[in-house]
Amino acid sequence: MKQRNLKALISKIILFYSVFYGAMKIIAVLFNDAWPLSNLIMAIPFVIFAAVGGLMLKHDTYSWVYVAAGVIVISIVRYYEIQWLQQLHQYFN
Repeated sequence: MKQRNLKALISKIILFYSVFYGAMKIIAVLFNDAWPLSNLIMAIPFVIFAAVGGLMLKHDTYSWVYVAAGVIVISIVRYYEIQWLQQLHQYFN
């Protein structure tokens, strides 16, 4: 019977979510006339998580630090996303 590896599972979820979020931000900027600079700045943490997660997946090593940081950063960014997007847009325009 295979042992379930929760750390690997959550790491892969964070990786795929980060890739999906980055792709959605790019699609929003290109096709929906979303604010380019604000949306691309908001995607930076997810690009970093996707890069680190991709390396972890490639080497098949996973970290609880990545899992904890991913859950915390994703939760905070998603909670404040609208407010931060508006503030960034006002700052850069």
